[in-house]
Parts: sequence; structure tokens; C-alpha cells
Amino acid sequence: MRYFWDAAVMLNPAALELNEGRRFSICKPEHLMRLFNDAGLNEIKTKPIDVPTDFRNFDDYWMPFLGGQGPAPSYVMSLSEGNRAELCELIRRLLPISPDGSIHLIARAWAIRGQR
Repeated sequence: MRYFWDAAVMLNPAALELNEGRRFSICKPEHLMRLFNDAGLNEIKTKPIDVPTDFRNFDDYWMPFLGGQGPAPSYVMSLSEGNRAELCELIRRLLPISPDGSIHLIARAWAIRGQR
């Protein structure tokens, strides 16, 4: 999602307010640790959980954004056809596309634990 929102913000700075990474700060380890600490937990540890997210080609990556469900697809569908095409092409330029056309990304979640 980072590639998507980075491109969206490059073209429209107001899109920053829709960026899930910004809106949901609980997705950052330091915020999770603060919540656990505030709840009185000790020995707090976080660990990233990385999941390979592979796409056959750019269309495989882009098509879900045209479904209109969720913040990013809703944003895409709110754009004019010209602005949507501009966003699509910018993302295509930013993504690390392999010579065979495939795209290999990592989706990250955070695990956290603490003791009472």
C-alpha cells in the first residue's frame, strides 16, 4: 500500500489524509508498545511479520484497486478517468517490476506481547 499512497500523495497532497498508514498509527510498533505500556504490561516486545506478496504482472497488482471497496480502491474510483490513468502510470513507474514483469512486495504486520 505504501507505493499506492506515495504515488497518490505525489499527485494530490490531500490524499495524505486518506493514507491508512497515517490514519491507523496503531500499525506502528512504537504506538503498539505505548498502548501495552499504558495498560500496565511489562517486558513488551514487538516483532515484524513479513508476508511475501507476489503479483504476476502490473495488471494483477492494479486490478483490485478498481473494485471500489476499501480506502485505496474508493479513492481510485473517485478520480476522473484522466487522473486515474495518471495515478496508474505513476505507480507503474514506482513499483519494483522484475524483468519478467512480476512484482514482489512484502506485506508487514506487527506482533506484540507483554506480561502483566
